[in-house]
Amino acid sequence: MTSPQATALADAYRQYTDELVAHGLLIPQGVRGLYGRGGAMEDVIERFERLVTAAGANDGADVMRFSPIISRKHFERSDYLKSFPDMAGSVHSFAGTDRDHAALLAKLERGEDWSDGFPATEVVLTPAACYPVYPTLTGTLPRGGRLVDVLSFVFRHEPSDDPARQQMFRQREYVRIGTPEECRAHRDLWLERGQELLSRVGLPVKVDLANDPFFGRAGKMLAANQRDQNLKFELLVPICSEEKLTACTSCNYHQEHFGHSFGIHTADGETAHTACVGFGLERIALALFKHHGFRTSQWPASVRNVLGL
Repeated sequence: MTSPQATALADAYRQYTDELVAHGLLIPQGVRGLYGRGGAMEDVIERFERLVTAAGANDGADVMRFSPIISRKHFERSDYLKSFPDMAGSVHSFAGTDRDHAALLAKLERGEDWSDGFPATEVVLTPAACYPVYPTLTGTLPRGGRLVDVLSFVFRHEPSDDPARQQMFRQREYVRIGTPEECRAHRDLWLERGQELLSRVGLPVKVDLANDPFFGRAGKMLAANQRDQNLKFELLVPICSEEKLTACTSCNYHQEHFGHSFGIHTADGETAHTACVGFGLERIALALFKHHGFRTSQWPASVRNVLGL
């Protein structure tokens, strides 16, 4: 039996989604959690991203931009499948003969499943914006490490009625690769910066210790360890619910996980540590429309000034 709280939350998701669609901000694509974006939504996303760029402008980051697919071999080395197999997205493509094609078309005509003729390709969908960065850094880092500014669409297979939980969305990240001290300092710096950025655009922000949604029984231990070591913090904003807040920004310290997986070493020969801050751009835009209204021309003057509207 569905609880009253769950029913109320489902109603809130449905109502906000309907409003977003009615105002042309989201464009349904026939699958839960998959949307196009209207012009006003894109404009707000671009303007907020400029604030993120300005906040990190003097840090000396190298800019990297990637397609939303990565090498299957690099994906396997990341160990993502060990922790989040339920969220992964693999790319498959037809590799058959004329006869296989004819059989595929016959299945399509009959309304049958035709996907068994599509074996896996050499690429998978990118699960987090920072994942394509680490394979490019294999080897020894310069003294002082590296800082990378990265943006990418990412995929998470978690279909949902929550408009803020989309299957394909953009992450803007600053990734630090270096010593443990450098990485923790980066995480802590952006934890403060993230709060300031969200507050400047009029969003109520709550900082909370968090853990990733690790899969299965073993995942519970990983999640507990992540929380015990204070490795992940989220900046939460109410969007569809005041009780169930939405993570709009994540600040993570991965320790030596990616340094070990991809053979990245500091100038002193130690395994490099990594940390990143990620801004969920669609979620932040959805929070802004929820708190300030569907017409940016009617948003508070202070918010309009910050965003340059």
